[in-house]
Amino acid sequence: MDAFVRTVHRWLLALSCVGMLAAFVSVSLGILARLLRWDIAGLDAYAGYAIAASLFLALPATLLRGEHIRVTLVLERLPARGRAALEWWCLLVGTALSLYLSWYAGRLVWVSRVTHDVSPGADVTPLWIPQIAMAVGCVGLALAFLQVLLHRWRGADLLASGAAARTE
Repeated sequence: MDAFVRTVHRWLLALSCVGMLAAFVSVSLGILARLLRWDIAGLDAYAGYAIAASLFLALPATLLRGEHIRVTLVLERLPARGRAALEWWCLLVGTALSLYLSWYAGRLVWVSRVTHDVSPGADVTPLWIPQIAMAVGCVGLALAFLQVLLHRWRGADLLASGAAARTE
């Protein structure tokens, strides 16, 4: 099961990289279009969609690598039992919030699809299309939290605690 979940997270991270490349290309194309006095409708919106997709798709991998903001200042000053209790509480709350966010994001995609909601910009993109990346990223984050919680239950610490996680 762990191998499957890690593969999913790697694929989501790869898609996040593709989204950043798409944002770079659309911004570069926008600059070039301005220089050549072209008008490409909705290009800024597509850059925004790509950046938002990259952010959400990278959430699971950043959690598992320990690169989310984690305030260790309080944790380091607590006794071992207090630290363990606070870490459990944070994992449970994070899992609950990510599950709720996944449900809400999925529902948002469904409502946008059913109501034929489109972008108010010049691109007139059906909003359910860019919202899919947000929903998939949220589900990936919930899966990552569940994986971390399961490992903590088994007595292992899955969260990376490297130099990036130690910076405050």
